[in-house]
Amino acid sequence: MALAAPAHSDDFDFAASGRRVFATEREALAAVCARIDAHFNAACRMILTSPGRVVCTGMGKSGHVARKIAATLASTGTPAFYVHPGEAAHGDLGMVTDADVVLALSYSGESDEILLLLPALRRQGNRVIAMTGNAASALAQEADVHLDVGVPVEACPLKLAPTSSTTASLAMGDALAVALLEARGFTRDDFARSHPAGALGRRLLLHITDVMHVGAEVPRVRPDASISQALVEMSSKRLGMTAVVDADGKLLGLYTDGDLRRSLDDDHVDLRHTRIDAVMTVAPKTIDAEALAVEAAQLMEAHKINALLVTDRDGRVVGALNIHDLLRARVV
Repeated sequence: MALAAPAHSDDFDFAASGRRVFATEREALAAVCARIDAHFNAACRMILTSPGRVVCTGMGKSGHVARKIAATLASTGTPAFYVHPGEAAHGDLGMVTDADVVLALSYSGESDEILLLLPALRRQGNRVIAMTGNAASALAQEADVHLDVGVPVEACPLKLAPTSSTTASLAMGDALAVALLEARGFTRDDFARSHPAGALGRRLLLHITDVMHVGAEVPRVRPDASISQALVEMSSKRLGMTAVVDADGKLLGLYTDGDLRRSLDDDHVDLRHTRIDAVMTVAPKTIDAEALAVEAAQLMEAHKINALLVTDRDGRVVGALNIHDLLRARVV
């Protein structure tokens, strides 16, 4: 049954309660931070020198924290995954190899499901890092390394719901991940490779070649073409521009929708007879095919243009793109 709101709820100071939780958990984090010592160093070195992965496990709220730690480790250069201890005892332990390090979370250090796995892990030769709030617990005593995340008090006024303790465990997991990240020399490019669908991944991994139009999709005309012929090419390719190239495909100039508007305002321009090389933009902005797509977006923004030609080192036009291509790729 859902509990009814108490009669005095209108007068309850929710903000004060929330601030009290923050203050309690801040004190808990400070207490745990003071215990980051040689045991923490040993845990990091054990993981760093392991040829295998980090297998995170835990029951209940500790299990939720273990899942998050595994995800953070995996995304920052330390291969890791989560195994439910109950499922591990019924076959999933087969996912754990003898090269793996096991990171076991149990605040009490007495979770039966975790302790049940220890003999099998020992027989297989796995090293175990325990994260508990009780250094005298069975799990802490059996582990190769113990990380103490004990907190002075839970933020829950009933002292029942894991609150400060889960925050401390999460922070310890983050500390492990970041320390290992720094020790590995993990870079932004490394991070992007494990997040290809994210905004950072798209910015650091997506190249011009991934979004540009090539071949017959690139609008091109010769310098002796009339403006009207260039317009036909622009309309058929739908990029809002056309390159003007010589017989070898080298870029001579660019004609855009903006140039067309200026041509229409010029009484001396005849769309059917004026050559395109008389009204084109000479030496337009271009980009290299190996550049990042985000560089194209930055170039367009800086020069207030909506399209770019892609050229090779010899100045030949090899592709084209516009702002809509970048929008579809979610680069901007």
